[in-house]
Amino acid sequence: MEYIIPAFLVFTVVFGLVKRINVFDAFTDGAKQGLFTLYSIAPTMIGLIVCVNMLKASGLTDFIVTLVKPVTDFFHFPSEILPMAVLRPVSGSGATALLTGIYKDYGADSFLGRCASVLAGSSETTFYAITMYFGSIGIKKIRHTLISALAADFTAVIMSVVTVSIFFT
Repeated sequence: MEYIIPAFLVFTVVFGLVKRINVFDAFTDGAKQGLFTLYSIAPTMIGLIVCVNMLKASGLTDFIVTLVKPVTDFFHFPSEILPMAVLRPVSGSGATALLTGIYKDYGADSFLGRCASVLAGSSETTFYAITMYFGSIGIKKIRHTLISALAADFTAVIMSVVTVSIFFT
């Protein structure tokens, strides 16, 4: 297993030499392009990181959970996974911390642990993905992407509970 990466590097160099490609020049050109991409998306990423930290520090996620809780209680939806559902589109690491807390408090094999696991696996860090993909190629108008992606995240929240209810109860 530890020989996979060195073998891949040797294969790449040998393949480049067989095809008569200057491997070092190709590598440095790729590194230059990578740095240019990093330079072009850095302001957007810094803005996203600042917004995520402000969202966490402001308590907005707790406020949203408080607003939505009566609706989730009416539908017998587990409100314990709501903070994770709210934070997941914004911050993958924050959602993972909440997932770990759910495992610690309720257990990984509990209903809540399974719902949170399915939610973590079936949802996306929407704002990060849009920032990275659209920002790296210079698209500023995201049009319907954000609405569609958030609708998919909302569907993942609902279907995580439905799926776990069907398969594990």
